[in-house]
Amino acid sequence: MADFERGRAQMVESQLRAEGVTDAPILARMGAIAREDFVAPGRRDFAYVDDIQWMDGRGHGRFLLPPVTLGKLIKLARVADSDSVLDVGSATGYSTAVIAGLAASAVGLERDARLSELAASNLARLGLNNVRTVKGGIESVASDRFDVIVVQGRLPAIPDGFFTLLKDSGRLVALVGAGAVAVATVYSKSGGRISVRSDFSASVPLLEQQADEAFVF
Repeated sequence: MADFERGRAQMVESQLRAEGVTDAPILARMGAIAREDFVAPGRRDFAYVDDIQWMDGRGHGRFLLPPVTLGKLIKLARVADSDSVLDVGSATGYSTAVIAGLAASAVGLERDARLSELAASNLARLGLNNVRTVKGGIESVASDRFDVIVVQGRLPAIPDGFFTLLKDSGRLVALVGAGAVAVATVYSKSGGRISVRSDFSASVPLLEQQADEAFVF
C-alpha cells in the first residue's frame, strides 16, 4: 500500500523544489492536500507521479495537470491572500483546493457535471469556506471579476471572454500552443490593456472545449 504522506513529501522536495517552485506557501499547501483523494480510483497509488492524471484512467477527456506544472503555473500567477481566483477546468477540485489555501477566495469552474459534483464533495470534505464550484463554461461566471485566472490545460489561444473576467491589474496564466508542447504565458491587465510574458514550456493535453462555440470553456 502506498505511503501517501511520504509521496507528498517527495513531491515537494524531489519534484517541486527541484524544478524551481520554492515559494513556501505553495510548497506548504501542495504538501498538505491529499492528491490521492482527487485522482481516478484506480490511480491512487500513482497520485504523486509527476504526470498527467486522467480522470477516466484511460488517457481521454479531463485530467489533472502534473504537480510540477501546476506548481509553476500558480507561482507565475503570483496568487496573494487578498486575491479572488478563477480555476478553469478544475476537474475533481485538486487545483482549486491548492489555490484556495493561497487566496482570499477561489471558484472551481468545470463543465463536466460529474466532475463538478465530485469537486464540490471533495472541497466540502476539506472544510474550505472560501471556495465554490460552478458547473459550466465561462458564461457561467460572466458577472464575476477575478484578480487571477488559472487555466488547467492547453489552449490554442486565449478567448477574449477570459480577459473580460479579469479585474484591472489582474493576471491570467495559461499554457498556450497549437501543438502538444505549450508555453506557459502570463497575461497582465492594466488600464484595459493586456501585456504578455512567456515562461516555461510543457507538454500537456488540450483543455476540452464546447464543440458549438470555439474556445469557450
